[in-house]
Amino acid sequence: MSCTSVAAGRLDTLVFDDSYVRELPGDPESTNTVRAVYGACHSLVVPTPVAAPRLLACSREAAALIGLDAGECATPRFAEVFAGNALLPGMRPHAACYGGHQFGQWAGQLGDGRAIVLGEVLNAGGARWTLQLKGAGRTPYSRSADGRAVLRSSIREFLCSEAMHHLGVPTTRALSLVVTGEGVLRDMLYDGNPQIEPGAVVCRLAPSFIRFGHFELFTARGDEYTLGKLADYTLRLHFPELGAPSPATYVAWFHEICRRTARLVVEWTRVGFVHGVMNTDNMSVHGLTLDYGPYGWLEDYDPLWTPNTTDAAGRRYCFGNQPGIAQWNLARLAAALRPLIPEAEALQEGIDQYARTYAEGWRAMMAAKLGLSAFEAEDAARVETLFDMLRETPTDMTLFFRGLAELAELPGGVADDALLAPLRVAWYAPPAPAARERLLVWLRALQMRYARDGRPPEERRAAMNRVNPLYVPRNYLVQQVIDRAEQGDTAGIAEMLDVLRHPYVAQPGREGWAAPRPEWARNRVGCSMLSCSS
Repeated sequence: MSCTSVAAGRLDTLVFDDSYVRELPGDPESTNTVRAVYGACHSLVVPTPVAAPRLLACSREAAALIGLDAGECATPRFAEVFAGNALLPGMRPHAACYGGHQFGQWAGQLGDGRAIVLGEVLNAGGARWTLQLKGAGRTPYSRSADGRAVLRSSIREFLCSEAMHHLGVPTTRALSLVVTGEGVLRDMLYDGNPQIEPGAVVCRLAPSFIRFGHFELFTARGDEYTLGKLADYTLRLHFPELGAPSPATYVAWFHEICRRTARLVVEWTRVGFVHGVMNTDNMSVHGLTLDYGPYGWLEDYDPLWTPNTTDAAGRRYCFGNQPGIAQWNLARLAAALRPLIPEAEALQEGIDQYARTYAEGWRAMMAAKLGLSAFEAEDAARVETLFDMLRETPTDMTLFFRGLAELAELPGGVADDALLAPLRVAWYAPPAPAARERLLVWLRALQMRYARDGRPPEERRAAMNRVNPLYVPRNYLVQQVIDRAEQGDTAGIAEMLDVLRHPYVAQPGREGWAAPRPEWARNRVGCSMLSCSS
């Protein structure tokens, strides 16, 4: 190796592109002051350095996406770069300008208030990955905020981003988690008692971070020029298979976004995930889970549950509302694209495509969760009855479906107690006698359905365990990791990440990571609902 060559997989080998900055209109103002930004998709801004960056965690799988050797993540320079203290050649850091509907109301300009894109890495296979720091300091879109993030929310985002990937749910990725050595003032409960908390920065990866709200803002302002530039850029770089930008391509593109969004919400439903903040500025045109704020997993099954304290009164973003909210958000995107797609019928066809794709995907997903080869008409009532029973008797959704796989191998005619045994771990309270009898009737009817289906029991059980996870990043488990980290013990982050790499496979000795929520965690801060505070 010559003295000028660099080993593959090093930071210095990353190949950066600046297409978003290069091809789209930029903010002519160079000062980093909070302001309204017009006619621009981005503002150039440099991350604010921190006092003592130190790496807490790195995803080797995310590092591999950009061709980075996992060992490189342990170097001091890596921590400096991904805390925002240093830039690599080719990086052109910037914050994006967009708007959005928040809790159903138009919020105007929002933008990256605490997120700064470092650049776009082109990996050896030609894939494009945008690297974004969350918590790297103020931008022109920070409004009254400080642009920083706290350790607790950063741990939650890092772990959940990677967990969702391993669960098979489309998502942005998390490369690294770095503590800053600085304190951040936050009022976690919005009760007038702010406290200094440790600060941190997460590096997120996605093909792009383009949101529904990008297009909404330019249409709301009557800026059809920038709207068209952004749409054409998005098509050329991220949807090239649809063809060159044209009126017909815009229609095909919107329909594709509708399909991807439908498939995403089906996957959320499959694993019991609740996003908590489905504002249009948190919806990705790529159909990815974007922005992990007050998220959560259903524990005792309740379609009205929301993990977001801000949403507690209206429950707009509760589990059961997510399919409808996604469709509402797509309608807002459709309205934003009207200058490009003036035919209302073509846009409505996309909304209808969402509804069809979601309905078809939901049926296929429920068949898979129940271990059926296909969803038949009679199964609709079966599923409705099941969810009625899960509401009637407080039941852990994740553990119930995991236990149901054991039923697939039980012969018909077994005793009642044997039939119920695999499900007992999922009950937060034993069923009342009438509920118990109703469940037994349902289980025996399902066994008869299995007999008609004709699938070998061991094959059915294996198939169910491939779609019904055993391990998910429950809020109370993540909070325990956070508690340890705030006391200086960060080993729990790597431990939990390692468990979540294999969410469908039982891992002997790690049973605690699959335990149902304990009673002490029902109402504890961080273990059930969370605020929008970072």
